[in-house]
Amino acid sequence: MSKVYVAIMAGGIGSRFWPESRVKKPKQFLDILNTGETLIQTTYNRFLKIADKDNIFIVTNEQYIPLINEQLPEVDASRILAEPMRKNTAPCIAYACHKIASMDPDANIVIAPCDHIMLNPDKFLYVVLEALEYTQKNDVLVTLGIKPTRPDTGYGYIQFEEGTVHRDIHKVKTFTEKPDYELARTFIKSGDFLWNSGIFIWNVKSIMSAFDHFQQDIHQAFWAARKVFNTKDEKRMLEKAYSICPSISIDYAIMERADNVFVIPAAFGWSDLGTWASLWDNYNKDYYGNAVKGDNVMIYDAANNMIMTPDNKLVVIQGLDDYIVVDSEDVLLICKKDKEQEIKDITADIKRKELDEFL
Repeated sequence: MSKVYVAIMAGGIGSRFWPESRVKKPKQFLDILNTGETLIQTTYNRFLKIADKDNIFIVTNEQYIPLINEQLPEVDASRILAEPMRKNTAPCIAYACHKIASMDPDANIVIAPCDHIMLNPDKFLYVVLEALEYTQKNDVLVTLGIKPTRPDTGYGYIQFEEGTVHRDIHKVKTFTEKPDYELARTFIKSGDFLWNSGIFIWNVKSIMSAFDHFQQDIHQAFWAARKVFNTKDEKRMLEKAYSICPSISIDYAIMERADNVFVIPAAFGWSDLGTWASLWDNYNKDYYGNAVKGDNVMIYDAANNMIMTPDNKLVVIQGLDDYIVVDSEDVLLICKKDKEQEIKDITADIKRKELDEFL
């Protein structure tokens, strides 16, 4: 098999996990699961089982380089790709793939977010290796689809064809962005829809061809920057490239438009850990369904809450049911779990009031 490369996307600000996740230190740099590792450390260590250390790249915003140096000191500076601005996942992935292509024109690449949970990491890696075996020999773009367990409206959905082209690999029929509840129920009943995990596998020639065909502006911008990779001019050319690129996701830019997209249905205990409710789903809970992080939390007549507090503070919760309670020293959030989508509106209001020190 061709050499395996991994690009970990770690530039997001984790706004849905406010106030624990902040612009200065977003969720990927937090031990939000209380495991002793931050999310980015867990993701990096997971991929060390299938890729050499020198073949794992981390794409992040340049402001987070000190945090990566602190939490992953073993990662060489040349493997940290600093984005000068946030332009969604398509430019991020284009940068990583051009960087890898400049080193190895036969590379086989895994693209993965830095904040996903895999309760069965060995099964996850088995599925990834199955995909890599297929992408090495075929001009295809493969994504991992998660077998849905409920009609969740927070995920995109992938519809796949019945027959397989190789082992468990299916041709993709359609992508659907986050549906309403009734449509999600219809998807679940049909049996041929999967949650879109946002994890991609391809060989570098296939993704370069796709960018050239569907996103020429992005492709040409990074092709120009590629001439000065690993020189003092790289930062300047990256700023120029990112200024040209539209802010667009890889799904809209390529995956929904290409006709060589395939999916592997999988179940390995996946969560994208995108919301407080998803954290509650994956946290150890007491008898009454309360998920608690904090050494001095006292609970009375309360159930099904997500509670996160500083260890040095005594916090008493009484009479709450299905709430998020987050105390992060300078901010206290108390919010119904089923209203957590409004957290983005709250943070937008905070920004409008020019209280950026709390974001």
